[in-house]
Amino acid sequence: MLHKTRGIVLHSFTYNDQYAITQIYTEEFGRVAYLTTKSKGKHTKVPKSLFHALSVLDLEVEHKNLRDIQRIKEAKVNLPLSSILFDPVKSTICIFLAEFISHITRDIQPNKTLFDFICQSIRVFDLADNGVANFHLVFMIRVSTFLGFYPNAEEYIPNMFFDMQNGEFVRTKPFHPHFLNPDDSRIFLLLLRMNYENMHTFSFSGKQRVNIINRILEYYKLHLSELPEMKSLEVFQSFFHD
Repeated sequence: MLHKTRGIVLHSFTYNDQYAITQIYTEEFGRVAYLTTKSKGKHTKVPKSLFHALSVLDLEVEHKNLRDIQRIKEAKVNLPLSSILFDPVKSTICIFLAEFISHITRDIQPNKTLFDFICQSIRVFDLADNGVANFHLVFMIRVSTFLGFYPNAEEYIPNMFFDMQNGEFVRTKPFHPHFLNPDDSRIFLLLLRMNYENMHTFSFSGKQRVNIINRILEYYKLHLSELPEMKSLEVFQSFFHD
């Protein structure tokens, strides 16, 4: 049976000489593995050129519940992109975030609200001229809202600790090891005050930015079981070292 759905491309790997397997986060079915052709021909209905990290597509797909790898009958661009395709920094951030999205959507049901947020974020990122180096920080922490563990900063006062296990700022050092010291907690608070509109006004050193990413990933690992290591992290972080 054929279905129509929007999909966000995450990553592809070679299956054989003719086909690749592409992971796509779909609006209707969640994260799905699809068999995609390597063909670059003008007349193919599923051209290889469409499947770059975080491209948003309109898909016509076969979907059978007992099949691990589904098939795409037709793919078209849903959200035309410009700068993401040609800016090396934006492209690297897209590869990193595509892997991040792949991991966090592995075990969750289809979520239209989350899907819409990701699509809107991709649109904002493509159009952004300023604050690009902070985009992924805003994206990663905001996604936690849709997964149910966005940090609570309502009680923050200076010199508090951020308790990552419970997602809140506290006056005294927690008895468990998953917390930020007051200096790191203050920087983490700045992250919670950032959004796509004001992200260009925040400045972090390369060392601070790398530390923030590591702390966000640690926070996710505490709240999502068996979150894998990010394979693209080391290359990605090299872009932001001082």
